Amino acid sequence: MKKYSCIIFDWDGTLMNSLQKISESVRAAAVDVDLPVPTASQAKDIIGLGLEDSMMKLFGDIGEEKIAHIVDRYKHHFVHQNKTAQPLYPGVLDGLEELSQAGAFLCVATGKARKGLERVLTAEAMHDYFIYTRCADESRTKPHPQMLLDTLDFLALDKHECLMVGDTEYDMQMAYHAGMDGLGVTYGAHTEKRLYDAKAKHVVNDFIELMDWISPQISPAFGNDD
Repeated sequence: MKKYSCIIFDWDGTLMNSLQKISESVRAAAVDVDLPVPTASQAKDIIGLGLEDSMMKLFGDIGEEKIAHIVDRYKHHFVHQNKTAQPLYPGVLDGLEELSQAGAFLCVATGKARKGLERVLTAEAMHDYFIYTRCADESRTKPHPQMLLDTLDFLALDKHECLMVGDTEYDMQMAYHAGMDGLGVTYGAHTEKRLYDAKAKHVVNDFIELMDWISPQISPAFGNDD
């Protein structure tokens, strides 16, 4: 059985159920800048990409100024206007604690901007779980592998020691391009078929199943008290 010393998590749709809030904020931003309003499904489909990339994928070549405008309106709605709850998925905190106690390095590679990730890590008191985090505004964005390559460099680990966990084909493609295994989750944005088509090694349906699959494959990156 393969062993992993480092588990790298996507955030939205993988650890936190923020899909509805993101989708509603994208759609409200489209109204603000007089663009065709995407369906909820279309808005959720681009979750995981950086903001500029996601808006370009949704609306096409509308020009840098228009992209900047809709990104600004999206941020306004997401941070200030939309009050939709975005809870952690069931089992996440217990799972992260278990992985930490087992001696695994835990990291994040997210389409969020740094400011947004810091905001939510603070709100959920989760900074201490993660040894390293990378965001879309400080790296090339998914599916480019830079966030994962930066993580490998920082931790001085081999790609075969790490596992990327995410809910979208962009996460799985990023892992594949980095030469890293990808574990897909179906409770987020993309379907099981899309995850496997994007080279996922395995796919699970909830965080409890995720832990059942990962836990036996942890090889401690550092010593614990046991």
